[in-house]
Amino acid sequence: MKRVKSGVAASALAALLLVGCATAGNGPVGNGQVGGAAMDVAGSAAARRFEAVRHSPPELRAFLHAMPKGADLHSHLTGAVYAETYLRLAAAENLCFDVKSKSLVAPTKAAPCGTTAQDPRPAAAVVIPDSVLYPMAVNALSTRSALPVSGYSLHDQFFATFGRFSAANDSTGDLLAEVVDRAGRQGEQHVELMVSFRTWMAAAIGKQQPWTGDLPAMADRLTAAGLPGLIPQARADIDAAEARMRSLLGCGTPAARPGCGVSVRYIQQVSRTQAPGPVFASTLFNAMLAAAEPRVAGLNFVAPEDNPTALSDYDLHMRMIAEARRRFPGTNVALHAGELTLGLVPPEELRNHIRKAVEIAGAKRIGHGVDLMYEDDPQGLLRVMAARKVAVEINLTSNDLILGVAGKDHPFPLYRAAGVPTVLSTDDEGVSRIDLTNELQRGVTEFGLGYADLVGLARASLEHSFLPGDSLWAAAECAGAVAAPSAGCRVVLERSEKARIQWKLEEALRRFDREAADGRV
Repeated sequence: MKRVKSGVAASALAALLLVGCATAGNGPVGNGQVGGAAMDVAGSAAARRFEAVRHSPPELRAFLHAMPKGADLHSHLTGAVYAETYLRLAAAENLCFDVKSKSLVAPTKAAPCGTTAQDPRPAAAVVIPDSVLYPMAVNALSTRSALPVSGYSLHDQFFATFGRFSAANDSTGDLLAEVVDRAGRQGEQHVELMVSFRTWMAAAIGKQQPWTGDLPAMADRLTAAGLPGLIPQARADIDAAEARMRSLLGCGTPAARPGCGVSVRYIQQVSRTQAPGPVFASTLFNAMLAAAEPRVAGLNFVAPEDNPTALSDYDLHMRMIAEARRRFPGTNVALHAGELTLGLVPPEELRNHIRKAVEIAGAKRIGHGVDLMYEDDPQGLLRVMAARKVAVEINLTSNDLILGVAGKDHPFPLYRAAGVPTVLSTDDEGVSRIDLTNELQRGVTEFGLGYADLVGLARASLEHSFLPGDSLWAAAECAGAVAAPSAGCRVVLERSEKARIQWKLEEALRRFDREAADGRV
């Protein structure tokens, strides 16, 4: 992925854009956005309207919802779906809600959906109409109304939800339709969703092979055992899911919903709480799939970073990713790293996860990065990340719920001050009961972000996306093009999907400013 080029061309384009980038740590070069000097956007209509509403939470929410956004780069598809949707899907599939385990379950002959308080309750006939069971189920499948008396910390409640709604998440197309349409209604241009197309089959292959610890030899054995054969099946799964999504959204019809205009890519997940064989097989398969299927943009390791297996095997996992990248050099890696804090784990576990993700695994983006200042030589790490343009996916609500880290305790401003690229993302908006607009609002109220900062973050999210092609900001042919691309710039847009989506954002920002000037925002 090409980054920003300094020089006259990029500076000229930046100078002619409607809105500029923020200064300091969110500056244009340090945050991987446009080249050239930062601009004063105080005179734009959108910036004036922002200042008029920034201290009124209801008006600020409406403004930020309407504001064009770049990309949500850190979003788990199953965690992005709201509990109410899972209950509707459960009802359609005749699933039950087990009151004891607080989970959606499939009925069996031995345990059919019953009608007594001790039995699993039918989701459609009993749970949804029931004024007691329905809120209980919604609370169990999300962090809504999570209370200490439940016996779970918010950390444990958050991660418990995934197993509780897993019986209802088979229809990937239905999940995509909800999440992508929500993105479209908020003005997002692009989403990269963490998914697991056929990784369970890859893990099964890994489980069958005796683990030797010799990564190159194991990679050869896993490949020979059938990993490449899963690629056509994963592609078919993606085709089916997208066809279902487009059908639900009415894409290509006069009734097309906003989600139809959102660019979608997938980040294949690896569950790091498994044994080494399944983890390595999943990692290798995901790299293979990304190399063969353009809709798969990269891979990520998921599941609680504080899990005992995730902690004990962390170094091994980083070497696994390095081996996969050696075999498939174009693999994009975004890694959960530093989603930890003091008290959750011993201090010794906070010393180097982010650094190893960057320096060993070659991660281009870091998810969370909350334990930054507990790392050995954090200032040196910041310099490395800034120099390599390793972006940090900041998830404010998630970090607050899971780790209890928010406001002045959060390292978000430290990354920005050091020139490390940052983007705001949602993590699991359904579980957390939020959306991307909410995260922008937290950025404004907790960190004093201004309109230029928000525009800069939107641009950074597209710059650091895994979309293919050169950046708009690196194209000399597009310098000076604002209202319409020149002939040379059109060639750039035709050959680069990334540049096209970036241009689309700029058009949306210009339109938004006109609406603000007309009093429509």
